[in-house]
Amino acid sequence: MKNRTRALALAGSAALVATLAAAAPAPASPTAHKPASVHGGGTISYPYAPQGHDIRFTVDADAAPWSRPFPAPGGEHGMPVDARGKVTVRHAMPDQDFTAVAEAEVDCMVTGGKTATVTAVVTSSNVGWEGKRIGISVQDGEHGAPDRLGFSWDIVNADVKADGSASEARTGTCMAPAPFTEVVKGGFKVTPAPLAPRPAKP
Repeated sequence: MKNRTRALALAGSAALVATLAAAAPAPASPTAHKPASVHGGGTISYPYAPQGHDIRFTVDADAAPWSRPFPAPGGEHGMPVDARGKVTVRHAMPDQDFTAVAEAEVDCMVTGGKTATVTAVVTSSNVGWEGKRIGISVQDGEHGAPDRLGFSWDIVNADVKADGSASEARTGTCMAPAPFTEVVKGGFKVTPAPLAPRPAKP
């Protein structure tokens, strides 16, 4: 009787384990990463602008990996940092009764943590920037820290020649300086993502 009781108890335990296993949810499949993006707009504090000037940036950029093929070897699929979207820069200068405006088409974006660099080619402006690639860096502030932004002109990207003359160097894709200014109004959201895998070979 004692052995029979023990056998029944073991059988009951096995049945309970089987029931719990059947009722337990299946392990979750790995979560797909959201595509990288930068969205938002803000006014920056720039110490080299005269008092009263207002400099604002709007960035709407979304990753579009391998979407911009180019003819060089290895470029048939584009790059993993290809992106699309729009960047707008507005610099109001009340002392000159003029507001400089440039709108640009995003061509590249790369993220790392809460920081992103974005480049875009100017499509329209009132300061002669058409065709120029500009670089923007954005840091999405965390734990109460302010957002920050950097840009590829004015105090950076100078190409100093042997004769001492200087000019602004060309900005390459995804190239931008560290986010050296503070956003004092508005803000940006950076959604980071790993680099996309290479497309499968046909």
